[in-house]
Amino acid sequence: MKTVKISLNTIDKVKAFVNDVTKFNSDFDLVSGRYVIDAKSIMGIFSLDLSKDIDLNIHDDDSADEIISALDAYIVK
Repeated sequence: MKTVKISLNTIDKVKAFVNDVTKFNSDFDLVSGRYVIDAKSIMGIFSLDLSKDIDLNIHDDDSADEIISALDAYIVK
């Protein structure tokens, strides 16, 4: 499992993020405080505090680097 910090601070970013992660067969979790949400659930994402950075857990060690490259627009640097 790999973890990266992402920012989803607009509605358009959330929609685009969900579209991008659903292209992969891997499992993704978003962790904000004590809440863990399926990253492919748009309703779940909107239940989080989107003004803060969120941890994205990628449960796929084989293609994690490819996934991180595809999601580069959301990753906090």
